[in-house]
Amino acid sequence: MPGTLVLLRHGESAGNARGVFTGWLDVPLSPRGRAEASTAGHLLRDGGVLPDVAHTSVLRRAISTTLLTLDAADRLWVPLHTSWRLNERHYGALQGKNKEQIRAEFGEERFATWRRSYGVRPPALDPSSPYAQDGDPRYAGEPVPHAECLADVPVRAMPYWHQAIEPDLRAGRTVLVVAHGNSIRALLKVLVGIDDDEIAQLEVPTAAPLVFAPDAQLRLGEGRYLDPAAAQAAVERAHDAYGGPDGPR
Repeated sequence: MPGTLVLLRHGESAGNARGVFTGWLDVPLSPRGRAEASTAGHLLRDGGVLPDVAHTSVLRRAISTTLLTLDAADRLWVPLHTSWRLNERHYGALQGKNKEQIRAEFGEERFATWRRSYGVRPPALDPSSPYAQDGDPRYAGEPVPHAECLADVPVRAMPYWHQAIEPDLRAGRTVLVVAHGNSIRALLKVLVGIDDDEIAQLEVPTAAPLVFAPDAQLRLGEGRYLDPAAAQAAVERAHDAYGGPDGPR
């Protein structure tokens, strides 16, 4: 039988705390986010869900979350693999901009469409912008996007799933995947089979370990949060703070 899958959104980032669209901007964790990551590791340890291997994006908020989580679980020694394919959705010209300013400038309908629709991209980011990643050495030779909708994310994320994560699961390992709100939503859309309307409303709370026991065909079925009450509280905080699912990333 396959191993166990743990999906974990990174802890609160400095971008989350400031209320900006972060996307591919490489911001650190906030102090709260660091504490959240350590708590996630304690949950894994106390729940007996001990990772054998970890996969994460190339963004520091996800890498830091992975290391803090593994350290708290006493699993800092396990192999760690990084890939840009697990990065957050690229928010295009919205990157680095305050959510409330975008809402005020463009109106609620367009704002909501850019932020939550499955198939509509925001305006593209100019490659000469200081917020662009075209010259970043970690993406050398890779197809750097200038804007993505959620539908674009599984196109780049699923090859990594098939090539790197699936073999670990088939080997019976407990696999920790630390990613971002939208890259986790993209994986769940494909692997669980969530329709376009439902995925727009799916919440992914920060640093809340979500555990799956895949079947022999690696179908995920229903996951379970190790701390359901804390996960629900995080979702409610996002609604209260930002007026909608997940808040800005």
